[in-house]
Amino acid sequence: MTIDSNTGLVLEGGGMRGVFTSGVLDGFMKHNLYFKYVVAVSAGACNGLSYMSHQPRRARVSNIDYMARYDYLGMRHLVTHGCILDAKLLYDKFPNQYIPYDYDTFFGSDATYEMVTTNCLTGRAEYLQEHHDRQRLTDIAHASSSLPYVCKIVNVDGTPMLDGGIVDSIPVMHAIETGHQKNVLILTRNRGYRPSGRDHKIPHFIYKKYPCLRVALSRRIEAYRQQLEMVEQLEDEGKVICIRPERTMEVTRMEKDTAKLERLYEEGFALGEKFCIEHKDDYLF
Repeated sequence: MTIDSNTGLVLEGGGMRGVFTSGVLDGFMKHNLYFKYVVAVSAGACNGLSYMSHQPRRARVSNIDYMARYDYLGMRHLVTHGCILDAKLLYDKFPNQYIPYDYDTFFGSDATYEMVTTNCLTGRAEYLQEHHDRQRLTDIAHASSSLPYVCKIVNVDGTPMLDGGIVDSIPVMHAIETGHQKNVLILTRNRGYRPSGRDHKIPHFIYKKYPCLRVALSRRIEAYRQQLEMVEQLEDEGKVICIRPERTMEVTRMEKDTAKLERLYEEGFALGEKFCIEHKDDYLF
């Protein structure tokens, strides 16, 4: 596949499995490979921000080093603050104090960066961009990675939003529909993975103000299964290139074992470098 300025980069979510994505992106940055169009969801949206601001290892520090230092993930946060993540730390102190985000580089880029959220009112995916407002950019990333049930709803432009993965976990079709016929996908599951659970009707007292959201939640497992099958078909047809974990997955969505996270990050970094080396003659930027 020739990789040019119209080739899309699609970043899947996956919670703490996203350290794989941050490793791949750090490999890309080491070789100065920057795509002009990126669409990302959930953890992929957060990790992708450091790629778009050209800040290698920033996401790694956030996901691994600071996990060990601040323990920002766990049930105690859900009990004390109504969210399984320490949102104040992740979306305020991290970007503004502890590991400052380079907003100037992000906003000065001519690349397109879309983050996927789920609109709680419509139950549909939205693909949002921000080019000037720091707080709105942070709010979109926060909403995109706010898991249902264990995170609070986040308002963006006055609209209640949750994790984009509820509706569109791998937004490759959106990339194609926006004119990007060739795409590189960074996935966080091994090839052949299918979710083992089953969908269930969501009781009316859960998200009672948002009936369309309940419908979306009642279909999410089957929707993800269909996306995984579609992606493998596109890959077999040579229409997309997938970079995904090759080792057996040992990291869970809520993983806190930094040794496991480090191994997955290093695998991602190695595969990111390998991609750059193998495709260096295909770049037409």
